[in-house]
Amino acid sequence: MNISQRYQLSLALLTDMYQLTMAQGYWKKEMQEQEAVFHLYFRSNPFKGGYTVCAGLEDALDLLRNFKFTEEDLAYLKGLKGSQNQQLFEDGFLDHLRHLEFTCDVDAIPEGTVVFPNEPLLRIKGPILQCQLLETPLLTILNFQTLIATKAARVVDAAQGDNVLEFGMRRAQGPDGAISAARAAFIGGVGATSNMMAGQLFNIPVKGTHAHSWVMSFDEEQDAFSSYADVFPHDSVFLVDTYKTLDGIKKAIEVARQMRANGSELRGIRLDSGDLAYLSIEGRRMLDEASFPKVSILASNDLDEHLIQSLKLQGARIDTWGIGTKLVTAYDQPALGGVYKLAAFRQADGEWDYKLKLSEQLIKISTPGILQVRRFYQGNTIVGDMIYSEPLEVNTSGTMVHPNDPTQRKSFSKECHYEDLLVPVFRSGKQVYDSPALGAIQQRTKQQLSLLHETYRRFLNPHIYKVGLEERLHDQKMNLIIQLRKKEQNQEA
Repeated sequence: MNISQRYQLSLALLTDMYQLTMAQGYWKKEMQEQEAVFHLYFRSNPFKGGYTVCAGLEDALDLLRNFKFTEEDLAYLKGLKGSQNQQLFEDGFLDHLRHLEFTCDVDAIPEGTVVFPNEPLLRIKGPILQCQLLETPLLTILNFQTLIATKAARVVDAAQGDNVLEFGMRRAQGPDGAISAARAAFIGGVGATSNMMAGQLFNIPVKGTHAHSWVMSFDEEQDAFSSYADVFPHDSVFLVDTYKTLDGIKKAIEVARQMRANGSELRGIRLDSGDLAYLSIEGRRMLDEASFPKVSILASNDLDEHLIQSLKLQGARIDTWGIGTKLVTAYDQPALGGVYKLAAFRQADGEWDYKLKLSEQLIKISTPGILQVRRFYQGNTIVGDMIYSEPLEVNTSGTMVHPNDPTQRKSFSKECHYEDLLVPVFRSGKQVYDSPALGAIQQRTKQQLSLLHETYRRFLNPHIYKVGLEERLHDQKMNLIIQLRKKEQNQEA
């Protein structure tokens, strides 16, 4: 099946096999309609940073809105065999999938919101069979786009107001990676992409220059620049480092003079190798002395937030940054590590049975309940997030407990105002949320980061933002851990 056909399929099978084997198990044991609550969250900020930017919700909503098994899906499942060469998925189960309709309630934190470890980005409540089938696709969508949006936000922060372009399609992990990365990078703050399909799909501005092959296809470098200017008299940016960079800049200036005489202006030059600090300083001097102060200097070549910050400190005269490989692949941390955990299961009598996953590692113990995130503000600054369980009454003291150290507690003054971050996006399987335009999501990211104190945004040893469990939720979690530990001990005895 070729690539143009591949993405016309239903996305119901965009999942792991064990989700379907568990689903058949729930069906076989007549548990499929029992109500459950799952939360999707991550355990640590990526890139050793102080914050994360959530992204991917619009794609997740599209998945949920169109969630349905097609006859082609069911025929594939019917053909799968078990270890004894028996039909793995029973006809009755396949018929259940055939008539399955999405009926869950979903709450989510809007895209472009600054979020932190252990906070649910998504809460799914509904029949456990449906919730289970959604785990893998939701994780693959939200994990990657959240990771790239965060990386982009860091790069944009390092650029300090300069133009930032996403140039990474050729190094992305396939077409899906390239398209999703371009969208997420725009949410994180980049101004444009070189990815034409992303431009078409998402209305992201597209930018680009020319390759070294253009220059190499002419006998003289200056002829290459002149010819390009003939084709794009008002949109030319010359790649000047195919041979000797400073000589390339001189030739670009000569062509720029010809362009000006013909009534057009050179837009910029691009540096893609060498000592970018030195070359940009020299290039800026040469351009200014030749009366081209408005010609932009664009740099590329495996840039990231750390190298941009270093070049800034060296006095580099770069005003546009083309970021490729290290942005779209999240080069220094290739996965967010988000998880999807069962937190509540409704019993036959209608009461909730709260669930948590035990672990020898404290950070991997999940939190039970039907969770919400309350963000507190002091003036125009966010000062802490409290995770609470909706069925439990929130303590009036506004006190929360550190998730991994119960001796650390924080209370919020009555002067603080707050908002709850998870908002309804689906009710009984029907979408009740209108996704903002992508530009509005990008503006939300910018606004959210402006509320975050600069100490949380630094790249080296950022301050740790305070996130805790509401006191009653903390107590419920501790009591459940104790009960499960005692049960373990009794079984061992």
